[in-house]
Amino acid sequence: MAERQDKGALISETRRRFEAEYLPDKSDKYDSRDVERLQQDDKWVENYLIWRHDVVDDALKMIDESFQWRKEYTVNDLSESVLPKWLFEIGALFLHGYDKEGYKLFWFKVKHHTRDPKQQLDKKKLVAFWLEHYAKRDHGKPLTVVFDMAETGISHIDLDFVRFIVNCFTDYYPNFLTKIVIFEMPWIMNAAFKIVKGWLGPDAISMLKFTNKNDVQEYISAEYLPPHMGGTDSFKYSYPPLVDDDFQTPLCENGPITSEDEHESKEEIDADTKETGELNEAQNLNQKKMNSIEQISKSEETDKTEVKPKNAKKALTTFKGPLLHISPAEELYFGSKETGEKKCLIVLTNVTKNVVAFKVRTTAPEKYRVKPSNSSCEPGTSLDIIVSLHGGFAASLQDRFLIMAAEMDQSSGGAVPELTQFWKEVPRTKVMEHRLRCHVIESSKPSSLTLKDNAFNIPAKTNEDLHIQLTHLLQINKRLEEQMNRCLWFQQLSVVLSLLSVTVAAFCFYLAYAQRS
Repeated sequence: MAERQDKGALISETRRRFEAEYLPDKSDKYDSRDVERLQQDDKWVENYLIWRHDVVDDALKMIDESFQWRKEYTVNDLSESVLPKWLFEIGALFLHGYDKEGYKLFWFKVKHHTRDPKQQLDKKKLVAFWLEHYAKRDHGKPLTVVFDMAETGISHIDLDFVRFIVNCFTDYYPNFLTKIVIFEMPWIMNAAFKIVKGWLGPDAISMLKFTNKNDVQEYISAEYLPPHMGGTDSFKYSYPPLVDDDFQTPLCENGPITSEDEHESKEEIDADTKETGELNEAQNLNQKKMNSIEQISKSEETDKTEVKPKNAKKALTTFKGPLLHISPAEELYFGSKETGEKKCLIVLTNVTKNVVAFKVRTTAPEKYRVKPSNSSCEPGTSLDIIVSLHGGFAASLQDRFLIMAAEMDQSSGGAVPELTQFWKEVPRTKVMEHRLRCHVIESSKPSSLTLKDNAFNIPAKTNEDLHIQLTHLLQINKRLEEQMNRCLWFQQLSVVLSLLSVTVAAFCFYLAYAQRS
């Protein structure tokens, strides 16, 4: 609590000093939208402070530089329509997949890049477009950059462009970089990357990971690596449309189940129906089963006819979108194969006066069943979505879910055929999107603190929280080292003064003895 209060004080001081020291003289050099966001977005200010080790002076300098850069490159206005189409088509830069820690991968296919001063500005704006696109979509969650240097040579070396990418992370997008994975760097580029290390600075050098086919899977699993890197990812870049998270329709859409586990799925549905019938006949006998359901939503129990999964968790956080409120706001908590936690609950609440159509997509459709995954929600009502792991699969940090929602006209129907046609016709600009990531609870021991916390549905710390704590610990460690060095210096000084005193005393005794004799 004290740490959060300290951080809040630093955020307030940063805003106050920015308004007093920078804004009066440089307001014309900033985009007003960035200035407004700085006053409203605590996380953004906090990232600047984290990236500059909570030194407000340094954070202010970074804010000043990044704001001027953002206006120069018109970052807030960058879109597909303002950039040349061929830049997207060549596929040199794109977002796809996740590393083993669950961070999004930002790919730079170096072999598709050629040096051309006339195209340099547009290419730099493409980098800014992708970074801004992701930062706004996933609320500043850090990225892992992958330099795929397979099949490259001296003709592909462009230090100016590489420096721009590095500067984006070191100077313009605070706390946005986890690591830089460099795959199969040709020996001829060793000298060039010694220069790159100098640009990164001491704090970021440790983020450089030089890899080849044998060790790249230390950082990225095979499912998100292309075959030439030793992986199994069959993804092929193409444009249009803009490459997204490759969200696909999960198993158990609102139609017939046509998977290899059809028999198992039908048995589960039959079991749910049977359990509902038994509940109506003998509710008292099933009170124990209902306890976990009542914990999910007692207030809505009378409105629901479907029995909730016994392992579903009550959401503590809510994303408040313009069409739907979504709980949980960020993460779905699953257990590992050992813990056996196989189901999660997503609660959608329609906050509009119209029917809202929604559908759920996932990056791992073979793993999950979602009921319902394509339906509609009446005005002012809530609807439960059950997400369950399929067969023997286990959840992964790289798995993501996308919830898409759009308002329907009163005349539109809510059946699946009408919804299918609706999604074909609805403009992209009218679709609300929200993404959820998976959190895997590893421990299965009853005495485990992690399991105990999550039994009461207290979310585990996020990577961002751990990063903040680690940064704080490193700062404390640095201060302790400085104090130890000062203590050692005083100790050495004391020893020297003691020796000097003994020498002077001995000399005085010698003089006194010499005078007597």
